[in-house]
Amino acid sequence: MPFALVALAIGAFGIGTTEFVIMGVLPQVAADFGVTIPTAGWLVTGYALGVVLGAPLLTVLGTRVSRKKMLMFLMGLFIVGNALSAVAPVFAVMLTGRVVASLAHGAFFGVGSVVAAGLVAPEKKASAISLMFMGLTLANVVGVPGGTFIGQEVGWRATFAVVTALGVVGLLGVAKLVPEGGRPEGVTVRTEFAAFRNVQVWLAMAMTVLGFGGVFAAVTYIAPMMTEVTGYSAGAVTWLLVLFGVGMFVGNLVGGHFADRALMPMLFTSLGGLALALLMFTFTAHDRVLAAITLTLVGALGFATVPPLQKWVLDQASAAPTLASAANIGAFNLGNALAAWLGGLVISAGLGYTSPNWVGALLSGTALLLALLAAALDRRNRGVTVPVDAMAPSRV
Repeated sequence: MPFALVALAIGAFGIGTTEFVIMGVLPQVAADFGVTIPTAGWLVTGYALGVVLGAPLLTVLGTRVSRKKMLMFLMGLFIVGNALSAVAPVFAVMLTGRVVASLAHGAFFGVGSVVAAGLVAPEKKASAISLMFMGLTLANVVGVPGGTFIGQEVGWRATFAVVTALGVVGLLGVAKLVPEGGRPEGVTVRTEFAAFRNVQVWLAMAMTVLGFGGVFAAVTYIAPMMTEVTGYSAGAVTWLLVLFGVGMFVGNLVGGHFADRALMPMLFTSLGGLALALLMFTFTAHDRVLAAITLTLVGALGFATVPPLQKWVLDQASAAPTLASAANIGAFNLGNALAAWLGGLVISAGLGYTSPNWVGALLSGTALLLALLAAALDRRNRGVTVPVDAMAPSRV
């Protein structure tokens, strides 16, 4: 494994931690600034919007420099944003810091995916991408619970100071370990945008929005579901989220490994399994043991889609993959926002705290249909008429 992947994983760990840890310290932040919880919630919403907007914007601006320099710039932006949050004297400054940090998120994973894939042989690209994303999954297992604990014991400012330090480590790692390279030849803003003429790129992003959106339809409302329906205490929710993070970690590695062998079959399996697991969650949520197992499965199957989807985008936009890759990262956050909104609608309609699971199953099932369509279009374009389950691994 190239050591440069470790540097990318460290950066991903810091980014994943800052994205989700705010949810664990939100009450303390709200109390410190004298704002309501819904107002403090803009620290979550603002971050998500910054990811969606920052991914394509910064990626386009970065076409004039090498990918290593771009990664270093993004980690610098991440450091500035989190440092600003740590010392913010008023809520508006805190929100500004969150948005600044979020601008680096999508572009880092987008550019990082291209760099990771370029460090290994073609048949190992999905595994390399999954190793970078391993940092994001570990953030949910270690970083978020640890950051929440620090925030509760020492103060939320200490949490963001630690995240800032993680950013410094990530920046130094990129500077030291990622190989130097010139600006990608022949890549301009025009060629990057030209990748979006390929319908497969749009299908991949739609699969990302719907597939991973299915996960967040359920997980966004996991606290009330586990406490009001399953019967767990409020304190147990943190450990349930750790189980979810463990599932993400395992699913990411498995997804990367098998996507290198047979990309689309892996995607069919993970999306189909995710839709089924979310359907099951409606019923297993009434039992503590089964609920914990199902939550872990949802995390594993949901993140098993990430390496194959990201590699599919890279393959389809091979001439200029950076912008398409970053846009696909933005699609994850768009899916999170859409799913959370839809889940809130069905709860508000009086359908209960398990109803977002049905929404998630519908979203993931639709993503599976789009994956089947993408595979059919790919076979037609290649003039191949073989069964779906017999797709040649050489495609990846």
